[in-house]
Formats: sequence, structure tokens, C-alpha cells
Amino acid sequence: QYFFSLSVLFCCQYAVSDLLTDLGSNVTINCDLDEKEVYWILLKTPNPPTVILRSFSTSPFYHNIIFRKKYSVQFKHRLVINNVTADELGVYYCMNTKTPPKLSNSTRLHFTESTLKQTECHNHTVVELIDQTQWQIIIIISGLMNGFQFILLI
Repeated sequence: QYFFSLSVLFCCQYAVSDLLTDLGSNVTINCDLDEKEVYWILLKTPNPPTVILRSFSTSPFYHNIIFRKKYSVQFKHRLVINNVTADELGVYYCMNTKTPPKLSNSTRLHFTESTLKQTECHNHTVVELIDQTQWQIIIIISGLMNGFQFILLI
């Protein structure tokens, strides 16, 4: 299991891409796994990963009813985020439902600089971007995968 975690660390080190968006836009994130079913997961440090939904070939299963209004799935497990707000900023990835877990490349969603300035001016607040290093993401993903393995062993 230790070797597996280390291999995840090394293989996923450069698997984070940035996606810039504007406040209120709709965003589509691709899942690069060729699977029949996947989990879509959101990572917002310091919080633990959040499972958004499980995508089946027919329709998604939402792990929280609140996510139905915000997230949907298109062909080939593409995650659609409707009307993006600061709450949706973070790192998204899909994961297969089998053992051993297989993760997609991650997509870090954040606002364009002009959107941040507009938000600061209109709301008189400062939107703090989630400054996640690749190591934090890798360690959390590794912990999540170890947790899944532990649950499966039990």
C-alpha cells in the first residue's frame, strides 16, 4: 500500500491544469477516463474531498441534493457547473468506481483577474483564491485512495 501511494504521488505530480472562468459563467470539465461509471470529486483545502456525484450511463446520482442545481453531466462524463460562484472554486477530478482507484487529470477552477476586481468592487469583499500546491493535492488524493482501499479491505 505504501508503494501504491508513492506511485500515485509521482504519476499525478503534473496532472493539474488551470481553468480560468468568469463569475456567473457555465463551465464544462472533461473526464479523461474511459469508464462506464465515475465519481466527480471537488477538492477545496483545507476541507476533505467532496464527492459531488456518481455518473452512470443513464443519469447521475448526487451525494447531496443541493448539488442538483449546480452540477450536471453531459456525454462522456463531462461535468457541467452552472452559474459559477466563489463556492465552486477548487480542484475537480473524476475517479473510477473500481479497485484499484484510477484518477483523471485534475482541473483547478479559478476566476480571471478581471472577475476578481469586479467582485471586489461590487461586493466590497476580497475573494481569496485557493492557493493549492500540487503536493497538497497529491497528498489528499493519496489519502483518499488509501481510505477507499481500507474500506474495501474491511
